[in-house]
Amino acid sequence: MKATLAEPATSADMSADSRRHLFYETSHSPALADLVGYEKAQDIIDFCFIANPYYPTPAMLEDLQRNLPNLIKSYPSSNPVLSQQHLAAVLNVDPEHLIIGNGATELIALIKLTLIDRIAVPIPTFGEYIEKMKDLRDAELYSLRPEDRYQLNLDDYLAWVDKRKLGCLLVINPGNPTGQFIPLEEMVEFLHRARHLELVIVDESFIDFSGDTIPSLLSMADQFTNLLIVRSMSKHCGVPGLRLGYCYSSNLYLLNRLRRFIPTWNLNTLAQYFLSQLPDNDAVYHQSRRRLIGDVTALYEDLRALPHLDVYPTGANFLLFKIQNGMTANELQTRLLVDHEMYVRDCSNKLGMDQFHIRVASQGREKDKRLVHALRTLLQ
Repeated sequence: MKATLAEPATSADMSADSRRHLFYETSHSPALADLVGYEKAQDIIDFCFIANPYYPTPAMLEDLQRNLPNLIKSYPSSNPVLSQQHLAAVLNVDPEHLIIGNGATELIALIKLTLIDRIAVPIPTFGEYIEKMKDLRDAELYSLRPEDRYQLNLDDYLAWVDKRKLGCLLVINPGNPTGQFIPLEEMVEFLHRARHLELVIVDESFIDFSGDTIPSLLSMADQFTNLLIVRSMSKHCGVPGLRLGYCYSSNLYLLNRLRRFIPTWNLNTLAQYFLSQLPDNDAVYHQSRRRLIGDVTALYEDLRALPHLDVYPTGANFLLFKIQNGMTANELQTRLLVDHEMYVRDCSNKLGMDQFHIRVASQGREKDKRLVHALRTLLQ
């Protein structure tokens, strides 16, 4: 059966209009199940899902299922040290310098609460930074230029920050929703020039998809005491339902200020068990992310071959494109959902973007090919 917004998620009397508001209540897309119901959601390809489709492996999921009865009947550990050690083992970092959160969103909220006075935020950006920072009186938004394809110019950005005498700035690399990537050497040079700032937050949630060798700042973080790296494990590990994210800094004073506000049992037993499985599955994880990088490259070339699309380069596992035939992102999103059972991200509610931008995340070659075929049909 075709998906339709006229068919309710929870009530037979619910109208399409009564659910359309879900797209505008936050800067995030509504969950697919909220729009069409849990049963129909199983039949729809979710290209909003910006997570690794190849990980966890089927064997890891089967292992989790076998242990599920015991896990849901057990209290999680109140001591974060073991989970930090499991994660540190695959990141090759000091576990004492890690904080693991109930998703990166928990950490973003705590960073705002404990560390930030005045901050610069480039837009368009990941909505959670806007949601959490928008009530800061002195937060300032730095608009990325469409004519530069939303690429962040680090020199201009730092000059802009200094001119406004801001003590804190945010860089998301690769950008979300833009996918724009800044090479590691440029980031390191930028951090040297930004040493005078109180805090530099670098969100690397998609950096694992930026190259065969991961171009992360983690290995160089000890050089910069004002650097705080934030990452969401939902993306590169493909586990958004487990709610896992972490931050890393060489500055223990900064981290201890955050730790004061981390709730006891902020990680559930499933999340802790998943972390314990990471070291033994590290090799297969890297195979999965490299496979996905290949899929994204193929999808980029296929989308570029379509008429009426301007496709942006990416260093992430997703692609941003602009529709150029007059159709709005809202219209294309609806037609893909209703006619082709595909869900894509309409970026119209992203600050700094117009109503013609769509973001799609690779879901593997076969599903990506179906998306390209559907777009070709709708755009011709």
